[in-house]
Amino acid sequence: MDERRTVKVSKYLSKHLRHQPERIGLVLDANGWVAIDDLLRAAAAHGMRITRAELDHVVAVNDKRRFTIEGDRIRANQGHTVDVDLALPPATPPAYLYHGTVARSLPAIRAEGLRPMARHHVHLSPDRETATRVGARRGRPVVLSVDAAAMHRDGHVFHVSANGVWLTDAVPAAYIRFPE
Repeated sequence: MDERRTVKVSKYLSKHLRHQPERIGLVLDANGWVAIDDLLRAAAAHGMRITRAELDHVVAVNDKRRFTIEGDRIRANQGHTVDVDLALPPATPPAYLYHGTVARSLPAIRAEGLRPMARHHVHLSPDRETATRVGARRGRPVVLSVDAAAMHRDGHVFHVSANGVWLTDAVPAAYIRFPE
């Protein structure tokens, strides 16, 4: 499978497993899962034929490990704008987590902290390198350090998704270390 096809299928899956399942007639269960056969059938009916081998390849090679297959079903690991409960247990975070952004977002983050925006959670990275890649998608990256240990001590709940992304409802500005 060539790289262009891999990216195309990955974006298609993200769109329909995270944001618009109804657009192709999919119904995700309460935890975001859908039968693989239903997904492949719906995609084909809407002009996007994906083989099971292509699906397995995209799930296996996706650098962000965006999807999980369990038996005969698939779901996106996080980043949903549709209502799902990923049923992730609370987890104790490392002392610091990181968030990649761009300079133009800093005034709002200083004023309001990190908010989930259209998603269900704020996404945090376990290391600076990952946060840098995330921030670079929107321009020159700025990496913020989040005092996750202090947040946790103060009662904020964290979850970690299957692909290692840390999730929390919001990050108040007081817990964020901004670059100079």
